[in-house]
Amino acid sequence: SPTSTTATVNRATLSWGSVSIDCDGQGVQVVHAVADDGVTMADVVPPDVDVPPVLQSFFLLDGAINYDGRDHPLLAVQVTDLADGVFVGFSYNHALSDGTAFWGFINAWAEIARARLLGSPREQPLRRPLLDRWSPDGGAAAPVVLPCTELSDLIERTPQTLLRERMLHFSSESLAALKERARQELLATGDAQGAAALTRFQALTSLLWRCITRARRLSPEKETTCRVAINNRGRLRPQLPAEYFGNAISTISTEAVRAPELLERGHGWAAAAVGRAVAAHTDAVIRERVAALTAKPPERDPPAYMMSWHHPCGTLMGSSPRFDMFGCDFGWGKPVAARSGKAKKVDGGTSLYPCPDGGGSMDAELTLTPEHMAVLEEDEEFWAAVSPDAPAQVGNV
Repeated sequence: SPTSTTATVNRATLSWGSVSIDCDGQGVQVVHAVADDGVTMADVVPPDVDVPPVLQSFFLLDGAINYDGRDHPLLAVQVTDLADGVFVGFSYNHALSDGTAFWGFINAWAEIARARLLGSPREQPLRRPLLDRWSPDGGAAAPVVLPCTELSDLIERTPQTLLRERMLHFSSESLAALKERARQELLATGDAQGAAALTRFQALTSLLWRCITRARRLSPEKETTCRVAINNRGRLRPQLPAEYFGNAISTISTEAVRAPELLERGHGWAAAAVGRAVAAHTDAVIRERVAALTAKPPERDPPAYMMSWHHPCGTLMGSSPRFDMFGCDFGWGKPVAARSGKAKKVDGGTSLYPCPDGGGSMDAELTLTPEHMAVLEEDEEFWAAVSPDAPAQVGNV
């Protein structure tokens, strides 16, 4: 498996290089830990409060970045026994794959483990991952070249910023109401096309974008955008299969708008702006981006993801409620909650998760500075949409 290895730096010339992964089967680091006496599920995933600091101790490779895959495992797992449950923490190098491939791998692993533990045959044959690299011309994929004498020139180890994290629950009914409010606003302005294309994701993203912007109390000349991580598999022509193992994602952005204008234009306009950004991300656009990355010299400098790219006045939507987080049963029962570690956390970043009960509800893991979070907690529009969260049951996270 590509997960049981490390990354290798290849020097093509004195000024160009690339990174490859050697599937040498050296294994995955798995650690079994026991939490302090008395630490329960309720302590780890309490409802309607900040994410507790103890949760970060359940993840390995603290502080590591993708570049550290030269020396660190690309996947490390910590299984922590709680007083009334189990927390399974995965530390994963994002250079290996995106979330779609990651959750596909974790669910396959869980299915194998469950079948062995329970002594029952697997429900259906496992769908093998597609490991061949995609290329725009359909042939063998060329490595992405990095225009630097030392890869360390591309490395940013940003200092840890004091942030608060909250898990917010949005029921199916609340999401439907947000979508309908946006639809009515767009119809009132004559944007029937935007109203017809609305989704619950757009409506929730609009709420978060506008309320976070309001909580920041930006000066009138400041511009803001909303960036969204998007899956390219279904947008390419021909489409990539769901089993494609790699990074088939992009980050798209709305048009920039001044903070006061975003708030004045309203919920419907912001939701439609997100929709326009999604609709504009076509096969042709994806191929143009890839061509810019693989050009020599690259048109985009550097062709690497930097955390400093995050705009301090913008918002960022990551993860996906479509990921099958609650189907990965290792034989101990289905998970009852999902949480993430502190990697890639920025002010204004949100990760969206499915809910264990299904039904179209979503959970949002929101990260803000303490100052901005305190203001958001007084935002009546925002909290009118947030649904009460139920306490975690005994089980595994």
